[in-house]
Amino acid sequence: MTCIVLFTDFGPSGPYVGQMESVLREIAPNVPVINLVSNAPSADPRLSSYLLAALRHSFPENSIFLAVVDPGVGGERRAVVLQADGQIFVGPDNGLLNTVAVRAQHSQWSEITWKPEQCSMSFHGRDIFAPVAAKLAIDAADDLLRAFERNDLNDWPEDLAELIYFDYYGNAMTGLRYHETYAGKTLIVNGFAIKQADTFGSVQEQQAFWYKNSSGLVEIAVNKGRAEKQLDLELGMRVSFSVD
Repeated sequence: MTCIVLFTDFGPSGPYVGQMESVLREIAPNVPVINLVSNAPSADPRLSSYLLAALRHSFPENSIFLAVVDPGVGGERRAVVLQADGQIFVGPDNGLLNTVAVRAQHSQWSEITWKPEQCSMSFHGRDIFAPVAAKLAIDAADDLLRAFERNDLNDWPEDLAELIYFDYYGNAMTGLRYHETYAGKTLIVNGFAIKQADTFGSVQEQQAFWYKNSSGLVEIAVNKGRAEKQLDLELGMRVSFSVD
């Protein structure tokens, strides 16, 4: 069954998610809508792209991701649809979908050529992306898209050695997918040297550690504390592994 998955930086309050959901339910009333993330890195499609690429694997084929982190809304960036390994992504062509594309075995880009009669210059999420996602969900979008080829992503890194997201608990996700070569190494961030641990309970309270999180990313945490505050972390900070 198709579902529409919302991934935005709109924040946990305010009308924007609800306004998009209203459009989705009007056009595709029988399609489930899941609000996955509403606090993606604000106005930062590059960092958000690595979070989106990690979280997509929790959803089955035929899922449609309505992804809106769009600081350039109303500007020259294209509105696009990406088909990648059986899933569909609708959003701005500003880097937000690039990590999904470069990691995919099979991908196809299309430009959204459709424009509504009434379109806000500041809310394409509601006026363009949501209607197209809904029409894709009910197989009614054939005349809204134009396929195109792209070869400008050769330098886009598949992994990013930076902090990309802080969760509710203050844990810090990186853009690095865990690899067994990292096992046992010390992670360096903001001048702190952090050891690996498998579980929160295997370290002392208030001790920082890094681990493989549930989405397969390298993540930094503090047992019964907030890594974001305790280590004075900021999004975009570089991380590295020391040679032990």
